[in-house]
Amino acid sequence: MNRIDELISELAPQGAQYRRVGDVFETVATPRGIKRSDYSLGKTIPIVDQGQSLIAGYTDNGSLKIGEGPYVVFGDHTRAVKWIDFPFAVGADGTKVLKAKSGILSKYMYYTMANLDITDRGYNRHWTIVRDMRIPVPPLEVQREIVGVLDKFTELEAELEAELEAELEARRVQYEHYRRELLSSGDAARGPMIPLGEIFEMRAGTHIKSADISDEPTEEKPYPCYGGNGLRGYVSSYNNDESVIFVGRQGALCGNVHRADGKIYATEHAVVVTPKMAVDMSWAFHKLTEMDLNQYKTKSAQPGLAVGRVKQVEAQYVPVDDQRRDGEVLDNLDALVNDISIGLPAELTARRKQYEYYRDRLLTFEEAV
Repeated sequence: MNRIDELISELAPQGAQYRRVGDVFETVATPRGIKRSDYSLGKTIPIVDQGQSLIAGYTDNGSLKIGEGPYVVFGDHTRAVKWIDFPFAVGADGTKVLKAKSGILSKYMYYTMANLDITDRGYNRHWTIVRDMRIPVPPLEVQREIVGVLDKFTELEAELEAELEAELEARRVQYEHYRRELLSSGDAARGPMIPLGEIFEMRAGTHIKSADISDEPTEEKPYPCYGGNGLRGYVSSYNNDESVIFVGRQGALCGNVHRADGKIYATEHAVVVTPKMAVDMSWAFHKLTEMDLNQYKTKSAQPGLAVGRVKQVEAQYVPVDDQRRDGEVLDNLDALVNDISIGLPAELTARRKQYEYYRDRLLTFEEAV
């Protein structure tokens, strides 16, 4: 029997009391949130908002500073949960600052909040749901022991993840270097330089209302919908039924490249790319990615790609057998650094799931009658 089991057996043999989240926290009154456009105006006081990053920016306005706490910060729109034990300023709308009430460890509440299964309501507020969720509140000694175990586990997890992330980033750099060497050899003997418009048919997709796009596939909306930045959601009809490549055509990230097969819907924000000549689509995906089409965007308040301009950009057209070979090699390398089901990405995913499993085990109690 471990120390936590011993404490539970001694101090909570009938189980833990369950209480509403809203009853174990005090909501801290804070100064008005800082506008996102002002996040880069300072250097001294960290700004914490509801985004996924721990620190969103900095301010030098001392009147907005909140003391050390500790606090749990909850993203009302994003469901992000953060542990904050340093002075900070509150960011934009939706940042809820919470402090555990007397007799309850704030760090224990942070781990418990992070372990809640909160239904995603999109950009709607979530606190009205979360505050009524019931959580286990064991005796203080049990809370303290659980926090000690999870702190050590979190520290070890962070070290292991940092090592894996560093190795994964090194492999990505190697992969990008190899892709560049493979696809930009400049060997004229391999094939002629041809405008993209001669190799590919390029056309914009079709407009669809945001209200007609579902976040998840359903029986009524089973078809993937792709926009300028990749998968947007799922819709009830399709306008492509073949292997295609998409190039984003609007916004700062225009020129990004995605691919899909089968029945899909492409919106007007995506350039749909299909072959006019004999083309291996894996090779085409990697070739267009390597060409960095973002460099051809318009320099305006709303950057975009002019399809006519992109069609004029030249690329080396190599024999199809070479395309197939290069495409297969690059697909395999791409999977090793980006596919979460294999290689280092899979190991990172497994580490995170392992941590979540143990956290869930430690924070699960029988409810005292």
